[in-house]
Amino acid sequence: MPAPSQTSAVDSKPVIKDNPALQSLYKSFESRIGYWLLLGNTRHFGYWDKDTYWVFPLSGPLRRMEEKMYRLLDVAPGSQVLDAGCGVGHVALYMANHGLRVTAIDVLDHHLAKAKRNVARSGDLGSLVSVNKMDYHHLETLQSGSYDGVYTMETLVHATDPLEVLKGFYRILRPGGHIAMHEYDHDYGSDEAIGKTLAKLMREVSEYGAMPTWQRAKRGYYKQLLEEAGFVDVKEHDYSENVRPMLRLFWLLAAIPYHIIVFFRLEKYFVNAVGGARGYYAQKYWRYVAISAKKPTIGGDDSTKS
Repeated sequence: MPAPSQTSAVDSKPVIKDNPALQSLYKSFESRIGYWLLLGNTRHFGYWDKDTYWVFPLSGPLRRMEEKMYRLLDVAPGSQVLDAGCGVGHVALYMANHGLRVTAIDVLDHHLAKAKRNVARSGDLGSLVSVNKMDYHHLETLQSGSYDGVYTMETLVHATDPLEVLKGFYRILRPGGHIAMHEYDHDYGSDEAIGKTLAKLMREVSEYGAMPTWQRAKRGYYKQLLEEAGFVDVKEHDYSENVRPMLRLFWLLAAIPYHIIVFFRLEKYFVNAVGGARGYYAQKYWRYVAISAKKPTIGGDDSTKS
């Protein structure tokens, strides 16, 4: 298999947008130790076909969620794809294992260092993955029409300007290219619908978790943004029931520490514990959604083959 295309980039230094909240979240000791101990440094939910109270080992459901992303992206082996917010590279390597050539980008130096180590240890798969420091708000260094697919695995929620991000994805995709996103949205219309107290608590999760897009993402928000950016054939799937076992696990681990954290007003220092507890308490008011769309083909025929 050929290495990831080097023609998709141009010679200039990528712009990295300053985002102290995001840097603080993922640099925190809680995040680093939690992701390492619980998820083996993977940074996304697992997928279960049916609800269960016994979730171990977690590796199977984590890989199944990556399989769901691969199938949602729906591109042919050999396709060039962008992993926008790659973390430590687990999803990128899964895609490479299915024959895709992946440009994996992130803004966090410690994520990039781990991703490069994981790619280097992956043997022949490493030739299919290129890891780069780049901000998905600023893809100017990537050539227009040079990618077959783009995906975000729970990362667009961190965007400060999601429409600009999606416009950038649209630009770099070839006509007929695919986008796939696993993200969170709200399943309520107003603060009054869930009560002002719970609404305030969820806003704090968005703020402390550096997720400004999630705070705005009411039902239909992603579809609206994708269509405004130019995408067509937007489809949405609700995976909320499929992530519930992991959400319950997060709650069980966080329930007692959460009350201690709140008592001492330390929420901003233990974002993952707070998010796990509040996410479970408010589970009927938010959703885990998988969204796909296409860039129109030249001539207006939006059908694509994968």
